[in-house]
Amino acid sequence: MPTPTKGARLGGSPAHQRLILANLAQSLFEHGRITTTEAKARRLRPYAEHLITKAKNDTVANRRQVVKVIRDKGVLHTLFTEIGPAMATRPGGYTRITKIAPRKGDNAPMAVIEIVEEKSFAAQAAPKAAAPAPVVEDETPAVNAEGEPGDVETDVVAGTPDGNAEAEPATTEEVEAAAEAVADPEADSESKDA
Repeated sequence: MPTPTKGARLGGSPAHQRLILANLAQSLFEHGRITTTEAKARRLRPYAEHLITKAKNDTVANRRQVVKVIRDKGVLHTLFTEIGPAMATRPGGYTRITKIAPRKGDNAPMAVIEIVEEKSFAAQAAPKAAAPAPVVEDETPAVNAEGEPGDVETDVVAGTPDGNAEAEPATTEEVEAAAEAVADPEADSESKDA
């Protein structure tokens, strides 16, 4: 038989403590993080981590054990389809407790308990590894407004109007189509009139 908790229970009675922890766990799984007192956060941590461990192995038996605590079907579905699989490779430590400023009314010590999100090294390195797109000069022959080769500035394609490079460079076909549109503006106006 497990050793009973020493000292006062949350809410006064054992039944009320179970309900408080069940409601806190449900809110934690629903929102990802909750603000509560430090005592409740410390009591909630092993309780919630045990439920997440059950959710890692999606069996009927585990679902039945968790549904005794988490009564909301939407939260239960989130726990077994999102949170459990996300923690599949993690051996434990699914939650994090961060102390915050005391509550104003009674100066009770407060804390934020949140579900730890896996941040893979590949996801962190991908934005750093992505180099800016190179500046591409339009290599089509320069043609002035009359359709004759002449002194016309070449267009430099550097990406978006704000100067950031686009993720994908323009294809040769797109460059040729743009050059034809610039070279023959009268054809465009004729096609619009038709």
